[in-house]
Amino acid sequence: MKLTPKFQNAPHFQDFWNKGNGKELLDWSGWKPSFKNFEKNAFLYYETDELGDEAVKDTYLKLPYPEASALVQNFSKNKISENDDAPESLKKLLFQMQKIPDWWDENLGNIGARFCMRTGTNALIILRDFTLMGGYDFAYLNKPLIFTGALKKGAVKRLKDTLEFWIHVTRQNALQTNSEAYQLILRTRLMHSYARLSIQNKVKNWDEQTWGKPINSWDMIATYTGFSLVFMQGLKKLGIKISDEEEKGVFHLWKYVGYLLGIPEKFLPENKQQAVEQLYLWSSLQDQGDEDSALLAKALLNENLENTIYKKQFQRNLLLKLHIGMNHFLLDEEINERLKIPKGTIFTNAFPKFIIGLNKLSIKMYPLNHPKNYEKHVQFGNKNQMKVLDDYIKHTPKDFRY
Repeated sequence: MKLTPKFQNAPHFQDFWNKGNGKELLDWSGWKPSFKNFEKNAFLYYETDELGDEAVKDTYLKLPYPEASALVQNFSKNKISENDDAPESLKKLLFQMQKIPDWWDENLGNIGARFCMRTGTNALIILRDFTLMGGYDFAYLNKPLIFTGALKKGAVKRLKDTLEFWIHVTRQNALQTNSEAYQLILRTRLMHSYARLSIQNKVKNWDEQTWGKPINSWDMIATYTGFSLVFMQGLKKLGIKISDEEEKGVFHLWKYVGYLLGIPEKFLPENKQQAVEQLYLWSSLQDQGDEDSALLAKALLNENLENTIYKKQFQRNLLLKLHIGMNHFLLDEEINERLKIPKGTIFTNAFPKFIIGLNKLSIKMYPLNHPKNYEKHVQFGNKNQMKVLDDYIKHTPKDFRY
């Protein structure tokens, strides 16, 4: 199917890249807008993870769920070999994941991981209020969530799963073969394939020409650009300083995570210039946020009221208002309007400034150029992130499965 950048002249595309967060990305990266590489990337809109799909057909779609889950778990804990009694499709998938590419530099990946750790709860704020919420404004990207019933399931479990995934893959030395993070990546990859096959088999009105294949490779690249490029952009807004080495490390880390998830490695960005280009080209295929987008945004906001981490209603109401304040500080105002995010108050709108002040004070007290201080930031940030994850795990329903 012939693709063209259909929204390149649309107001929402032009506004984002000419005066909004998109312009900020262009200024930061120095990349000059151009569609010369659009056709080289366009095929990714209709490409999917075939290895993952075939493995799901021979496991989750053929066996009872507990049996398939136990089989995958068993072979993800140890290196696979030709002699193992596993479906050939699962072997092929695991052989690909076990093959460590020549470009992977664990030391550089650890620099990226330590940066993610040292940013503490700032990282979690950005992931939720900037990356995830902002992503809802790309109407077509969210269609798989709608067709797999994300709104009915609510945002509590989805947020916990995203948090668990992000924290596990961004720890030091986490991505070694058969590690806990490796196993989680495998389960996530198979979950993507299961959702894609379910949509293809059951959804008759999926508009492939417009929306691409469900959970296609280009959508995946855009999503993981959110975990690298957009993530760092958001942290900069909160006053977090990022060294050139840390920036390079974050891109390197997520390139490897993307590779393990079955995204074509050749197209995974290695720096902010490549990442901005990918996001620019891909976003020209995305319509602005629609009614589904607003419903997803509402579900994410309501998660503050639905989770049971805080017992008191006033605590949950306050948390909701603080996140709303962050949404308005981080996102372009027209995106807040399309997603129907309520207006904040004078108090909640001051919350971002309070966080920025804390970050500046922290760096002043423990300058990052001193190795012992840097280590303190890493350990403190890691402790806070793990505490939030533990809270979510304790307060998320256990009777849910894909």
